[in-house]
Amino acid sequence: MVGILVHGDNHFIVRGPFPSRETALALVRHWSVIRIGAATPPALAAWQISTKEFRENLEWAIVVPGDSAHSAAVVQLLGELRSRGIAIHDAAAEDWQVEKPANGNREISS
Repeated sequence: MVGILVHGDNHFIVRGPFPSRETALALVRHWSVIRIGAATPPALAAWQISTKEFRENLEWAIVVPGDSAHSAAVVQLLGELRSRGIAIHDAAAEDWQVEKPANGNREISS
């Protein structure tokens, strides 16, 4: 799966499963500070920043509050995702759970 994780005027195109709110916040903290030579914590190993993806492939979106406004390009992309029926999860306003049922597919509940 591929999604977008927005943090203020920064954003990350992410390859990995839809994360829980807590994991999304941890990913933002981990990727927002440059740590040369630092290893990714095992709990975050399922997610990677992707540098080449088609916007049509984005399947999830999460907005985490930041100190600055979103860029015009990110606002446009979030609008496109909404028009495709993709929910934009706001980490400041909601808490969602990611459940893994017996069939192994991930489901999202708000």
